[in-house]
Amino acid sequence: MDMAAALSVEQCSRCSRPAIIHQQYSGQHFCGRDLAHSIRKRVSKDLRTQLVLPKDARHEDGSPFRILACISGGKDSAVLLDMLVDIIGKRRDVEIIAGCVDEGIDGYRAPSLECARQLAESLSIEFVTLSYEEMGFERMDEVVRRMPIMAENYEQAKGMMPCSYCGVFRRQSLNALADKVSADVMALGHNLDDMAQSILMNLQKGEIDRSIRLAPHTETPIEGLAPRIVPLRWIPEQEIHAHAISKGLPIHHGDCPHAQGAMRQQSRSIIASLEEQTPGARHGLLHALEQIRELHRAAKIDPHTEVSHCQECGEITSRPICQTCTMKVWLKESQ
Repeated sequence: MDMAAALSVEQCSRCSRPAIIHQQYSGQHFCGRDLAHSIRKRVSKDLRTQLVLPKDARHEDGSPFRILACISGGKDSAVLLDMLVDIIGKRRDVEIIAGCVDEGIDGYRAPSLECARQLAESLSIEFVTLSYEEMGFERMDEVVRRMPIMAENYEQAKGMMPCSYCGVFRRQSLNALADKVSADVMALGHNLDDMAQSILMNLQKGEIDRSIRLAPHTETPIEGLAPRIVPLRWIPEQEIHAHAISKGLPIHHGDCPHAQGAMRQQSRSIIASLEEQTPGARHGLLHALEQIRELHRAAKIDPHTEVSHCQECGEITSRPICQTCTMKVWLKESQ
């Protein structure tokens, strides 16, 4: 490295080490060590809010309180599992299990699933998987192949992207995985960018209730479902990525080949632009959601008033026939 390049490296705001990231919204620079401390502090604080555990969280039969950490091999879920193990992994009354859903995407899921397995093994955490085939669904590659036929057969399927199908199947698969391991809660790796994107997408469609139902669910659980927690929800994606690389966590860097054109990709670009123009915009969106939730709580409005059971499969849904069963019919009739 020449002298000019060496001088251009910013120093960490908390020590003398070279910084690896700049927090525009705070103005601070962080080295790898202090970034890890900062993330851990924020995750630990929010985890205590989302997951209130007694001094001894064991069940009456002596079994531990089980947390299913939903991992995928990507950076977010890798940091999620690593943080959970670091923060509460030593508790004897709590058991952390890592779970991964195999959607059936050639060239993408296999290498990412291997990264997930390596991470779980390195942390001495039990690793379980569940595939779409085991759930009675089609592999996502096959779903994508049949999408044009389904769009011709069904008006509702016109314009649907692969993520619309995968999101429905994945959600039910995660619930089944939680049931399989008798999980008390399910931890997801959604970061601040993910949360801001979801809030924006719901606002665009005028679906405020949908945002209110976003995780965490521990204060408003649905009977029969493991409530979801999102310990990374206040941590920006860039910081999670920098921390995962700095710590050397095994992560898969590839993108899903079916994700192009999805509405979330558009929202990702908008949120990134908002944050660049007004640092702190992502935090503002999430704070706004929290204030709306408080208003709902004050008005004693139940966010799950429309929850019922599917007439076909019995799964929890807001409609007579759940979207999973509807899509399975579409797929069956498009062979």
